[in-house]
Amino acid sequence: MAIHMTLAKPTILAVDDTPDNLTVISSILKELYTIKVATDGERALKIAALDEAPDLILLDIMMPDMDGYEVCRRLKANPKTRDIPVIFLTALNDPYHEATGLQLGAVDYCSKPISPPILLARIKNHLAFKAAADFLRDQAEFLSREVDRRTSEITAMQDATVMALAALAETRDDRTGNHLRRTQHYVKALAEKLKTHPRFGWFLTDETIARLYRSAPLHDIGNAALPSGMLAKEGKFTLEDYKAVRDHTELGKSAIEYAEKTLGTKTEFLQHAKDIVHSHQEKWDGSGYPDGKAGDDIPISARLMAVADVYDALVTPKSYKIAMSHDQAVASMRDGRGKHFDPDVLDAFIAIQDQIREIAEQFADRAIR
Repeated sequence: MAIHMTLAKPTILAVDDTPDNLTVISSILKELYTIKVATDGERALKIAALDEAPDLILLDIMMPDMDGYEVCRRLKANPKTRDIPVIFLTALNDPYHEATGLQLGAVDYCSKPISPPILLARIKNHLAFKAAADFLRDQAEFLSREVDRRTSEITAMQDATVMALAALAETRDDRTGNHLRRTQHYVKALAEKLKTHPRFGWFLTDETIARLYRSAPLHDIGNAALPSGMLAKEGKFTLEDYKAVRDHTELGKSAIEYAEKTLGTKTEFLQHAKDIVHSHQEKWDGSGYPDGKAGDDIPISARLMAVADVYDALVTPKSYKIAMSHDQAVASMRDGRGKHFDPDVLDAFIAIQDQIREIAEQFADRAIR
């Protein structure tokens, strides 16, 4: 049994306020195309915006209420109809009107009285152009979706790797992976608060905030190189202990630089991570380490992390200390304004302290007092 398949005919919308003209157009096209007609611009716009949109529009210029030029303007202004090719059919055959129509986005201009062979040839050509354009647009959209999908996969793998490496560093301390989550969210909340601030807005774009959020868990990655149990040591540290702990910022920076060298390129993500790792122990007054940087010489990302890291350290119990309450921690940090912390960053922290406390409670190892 033979199976016959037929392709649907392309649909042509003919727009003309004179019924006789529509009859002529229909008689020329009916064997090859499905014909829809409209006698005014409003009706034409409604038909063009239907889900089953026409493949091409034949448009008269001289119509009452809304002329063909205005119809074309509106078609091209609507994302749903802007890609439908428009051919003007009109008795206005001077160069000025032809140029006007083409400038508005029409693909062609045919003069009346209509020549059937010429009209059929031009419709055929423009439908072929449209089919090619539609194919390329569909391919571009497919490729865009595929790029987004693969980017999401790469980002997820990158995030998993970051968290795994950071969690490894945390095993040198008696903190849990929740410390990573908390500080990550503190940094993001602070950055969102400060992104409209005149001192920080140039840096804290949405893209940068996303990178800071993802790189923040690496802040203590240098701890992975410390002797096991050192950070949980009870009793006083020796000078050698202090030096080893201070070295974690340099060790972390070196690890990221090694990653950059292996990768063969530098990325903004790794640069932010390196700034956070290397400088989050610097203090606003220059008394921090490893370089004794002060004020605006400290990277913004590190200033955010300094506030986040200190708060979490204060409200988190350790084997050698009792945790502060939220209010006690905030009061203690106020004393560090302009000394340990950038004043504006600390002010932002205080302004969103309820949000900070909510984050602390959401990812708490225990209840926050």
